[in-house]
Amino acid sequence: MPKSKRAKVVPLTKVAKRRGNRRKAQANVDKWKYCWLFGVGNMRNGHLKTTRKVWEERTPCSAGLFSGFDRTFLGRGAEHLLGLHRLSQHIKGQVGLFFTDSPPDEATTWFDDFHLPDFARAAIRVPKAVIISIGAVTQHHSDPPEAAPHNKEPQLRKLGLTTRTRRGVPTLGIPHKICEQGKKLTPEQSQLVKLLGYKRVEFKTKLLGRWEKEARDVTVESATEVESQANDGDDEGEGDGEDMSD
Repeated sequence: MPKSKRAKVVPLTKVAKRRGNRRKAQANVDKWKYCWLFGVGNMRNGHLKTTRKVWEERTPCSAGLFSGFDRTFLGRGAEHLLGLHRLSQHIKGQVGLFFTDSPPDEATTWFDDFHLPDFARAAIRVPKAVIISIGAVTQHHSDPPEAAPHNKEPQLRKLGLTTRTRRGVPTLGIPHKICEQGKKLTPEQSQLVKLLGYKRVEFKTKLLGRWEKEARDVTVESATEVESQANDGDDEGEGDGEDMSD
């Protein structure tokens, strides 16, 4: 039977993309003085790009940020440069690579201070409870908060609020606790805190260790990686070895 021209082989892996990013990472290792491994809490690709943009605005001595790779990213088998295998040993979980010529003290201080608030997603433990008091339901997307529009009431009631429209504003007759401190959010709670503008988690990065070209050695800043609280199935590119560099 002749082979169908419509039959196509669809690869289920992204080997070519990973190989391309691996070559870019190794090229950056050759170019810059320091190769940092960083961990991420509450991973958001948009915030990761913002981190790179803000860092580069303050110093020209920076290069690419890479995320979503494995231990072979810095070289398979024989290491690309002496000492890199020691940095590869710490590659696990939500981590990335950061290249720069800036001194280590300057880099660690900046990354420790930089964080961005965000909405907690489903299955994430929130550090602080959210309670809505009696009266008009407000949205906290701006300062000061604004009353929720009347057309949001069906959605609010669907998500568990017992509201009534008074003078065109959804209103609560009794206090409502959206979530409790330290407990995981349900999908409905996650939608509600986002709808009302309660940002209870932070995107943050932690420099875990660095490889220094001159010494050909690795310095570990943190013995454990930053635990990622993002388990959201986002489709923004996490886990695909995305190149965050130009």
